[in-house]
Amino acid sequence: MTTMVDIARSVRWYVHSVMGDNAYEKYVRHQQLHHPDAPIPTERDFWRQKHEDAERNPKTRCC
Repeated sequence: MTTMVDIARSVRWYVHSVMGDNAYEKYVRHQQLHHPDAPIPTERDFWRQKHEDAERNPKTRCC
């Protein structure tokens, strides 16, 4: 049974990574590790900025 659970967790992790769902968590970890004195925006502000950047630079999107 643990094999099925491990497979399910791996698939979930992969899907979340591909979809970018864990982008904020990765960003926070990076900031804490490499820029510990820099302020960390809220998750809402992070996503707002990310979407604004995508609108300003549309070549980073697939569609």
